[in-house]
Amino acid sequence: MNFQRHRRLRKSASMRSLVRETHLHVSDFIYPLFFVEGENIKKEVPSMPGVYHLSLDLLQEEVKEIESLGIQSIIVFGVPAEKDDCGSSAYDHNGIVQKAISQIKEVAPSLTVIADTCLCQFTDHGHCGVIENGEVLNDETLTLLAKTAVSQAKAGADIIAPSNMMDGFVAAIRQGLDEAGFYDVPIMSYAVKYASSFYGPFRDAAHSTPQFGDRKTYQMDPANRLEALREAESDVAEGADFLMVKPALSYLDILRELKDRYPLPLVAYNVSGEYSMIKAAAMNGWVDEKSIVLEKLISMKRAGADLIITYFAKDAARWLNEK
Repeated sequence: MNFQRHRRLRKSASMRSLVRETHLHVSDFIYPLFFVEGENIKKEVPSMPGVYHLSLDLLQEEVKEIESLGIQSIIVFGVPAEKDDCGSSAYDHNGIVQKAISQIKEVAPSLTVIADTCLCQFTDHGHCGVIENGEVLNDETLTLLAKTAVSQAKAGADIIAPSNMMDGFVAAIRQGLDEAGFYDVPIMSYAVKYASSFYGPFRDAAHSTPQFGDRKTYQMDPANRLEALREAESDVAEGADFLMVKPALSYLDILRELKDRYPLPLVAYNVSGEYSMIKAAAMNGWVDEKSIVLEKLISMKRAGADLIITYFAKDAARWLNEK
């Protein structure tokens, strides 16, 4: 009989390892951190087991643990003590994100620190920009986003990661950074960010739930593929240095399309809902957490991601280091 014997390359663990096409490394991971004002605070986010709000006095211990695991990059989010209608603490040089970035660079200067650049955590209405008559104003918001990015760069951020989905946000931030002398600070654009139901636990962590309406006028319709390509194309033309797809798991097809089209580093955001579903199932004994997490992360690499933002970064690093 003449047929292909594909199982020849699967017959042992060493053989499977030898021919494995896609590899997951600790250096692929970006770990999110949430900082709050106050002292001696390490409070678990109810919907995200293992993820904490941290006060800055506990920053050093956390950062040293991250470094010890071989994780090379973190992305910083902050929850301010007070909010207002224009998110002024987002671009305050003494804001929670700016203070966290500065301290991290003192404690771990070789760690790559990414600053999430948005207003939603800092506005009392929970939207990502300036509101007028119930609508988010695009161009007025761009001015504040550029101010925020510059303040984060001054604090020591290595990468600016705007997540707001305003039209022209990469161009506005690039101009702002360049005019302030930060020519060498790259932009990791949340280029393709869908209006997803997978963000719920993050909004619990960041205290950023919209107080009215939703974000569907600026985040993308999950049904749209070609729109994702247009969004990415715009950001590339405006000067983005990285492209991101968020969420990752339900949009692996989009990851692959962007990887095939654009020669920029591609980031997948393994978002909070994807994290919490696995945590809940594992806590109930329904799935093996380690195997399902590593399978999920390798699927993102296989789809084209060069880097993965994931709340599983520390766990996954431990598992990979065990190997």
